[in-house]
Amino acid sequence: MAATGADVSVVFVPPRFTKGAVIEAVDAGVPLVVVITEGVPVADTAEFFQYAQNAGTTRVIGPNCPGLISPGKSNAGIIPGDITKAGRIGLVSKSGTLTYQMMYELRDLGFSSAVGIGGDPIIGTTHIDALRAFQDDPETDAIVMIGEIGGDAEERAAAFIKDNVTKPVVGYVAGFTAPEGKTMGHAGAIVSGSSGTAQAKQEALEAVGVRVGKTPSETARIMREIVEKL
Repeated sequence: MAATGADVSVVFVPPRFTKGAVIEAVDAGVPLVVVITEGVPVADTAEFFQYAQNAGTTRVIGPNCPGLISPGKSNAGIIPGDITKAGRIGLVSKSGTLTYQMMYELRDLGFSSAVGIGGDPIIGTTHIDALRAFQDDPETDAIVMIGEIGGDAEERAAAFIKDNVTKPVVGYVAGFTAPEGKTMGHAGAIVSGSSGTAQAKQEALEAVGVRVGKTPSETARIMREIVEKL
């Protein structure tokens, strides 16, 4: 860091080397580590995330994520820089592909920042972390939150929104037709019984005033309606 002035590390190394790469960045005092690598063992993620937490100097985004972008300012990861423009919408998404689609669908309005947090069972930065950042960001007027089946991250985000977010939030939950017990793309995207279903997540979000689209395009249309009234 002293030699280069670097303040971000983007990790692309194979899964078996990812833990070592993150720990090396934490030891160097790098304040932001973006882990693109897919297939990182959950035990390794738990270990390097706890290591970063204990150090108290490094935020981890990912693993298995596309990174983050502030159009016209910075791009740390693999999000295409030419699919949108700078604007005043914040985007947080578990899915890389849906990150790109939402940015493209709302390209005429633009984004303050877009963050792909990844869909693994353990991730370094959550929906709540991003929601808090967008709520505090004076350059963000509205927020799109994209989730997916599995776990309870979206339900916990809904509770956070109720008590802490005053800006309008629009949501989308991928996986309404997912069969029970089958992993859908991401390791964390699995429904078990009535837990983690898209319907349950939609209901939790709508209960706190978040409008939820049935498709990415409908979600973009809802956000467009909201922004036009701001």
